Amino acid sequence: MKLPWGSWVVIIAFTASGILHLVNPSAFYLLFPQWVPQQELLVYLSGIAELIAALGLVLKLRFAPVFTALVLLAVWPANWWFAFDSTANGETWVAILSWIRLPLQVPLIYWALKSPIRAVG
Repeated sequence: MKLPWGSWVVIIAFTASGILHLVNPSAFYLLFPQWVPQQELLVYLSGIAELIAALGLVLKLRFAPVFTALVLLAVWPANWWFAFDSTANGETWVAILSWIRLPLQVPLIYWALKSPIRAVG
């Protein structure tokens, strides 16, 4: 069974984002409140999680759809924080883009959960 296009959207987004997390972690520090400890570690861990999720979806591994949805849910609070923070700081275009990004995670979660897995046996 081939992967549906929704799965590919998640795979491509997670691969690109995961690589960016590892190559330029400081780009993601704005997604955290300043009081969150170990921001660099969290960025690296989320990047690794995104790459594991993407590979799992490509290989149609049993854990991958739920794991991918959980990764999306785990990073959602950071995206909410960034939307509120950029709005409060008067960063108009950044705020608009960050608010648009929030509901886009819903179809990503749906597509992740609908990704096919290999038949066992």
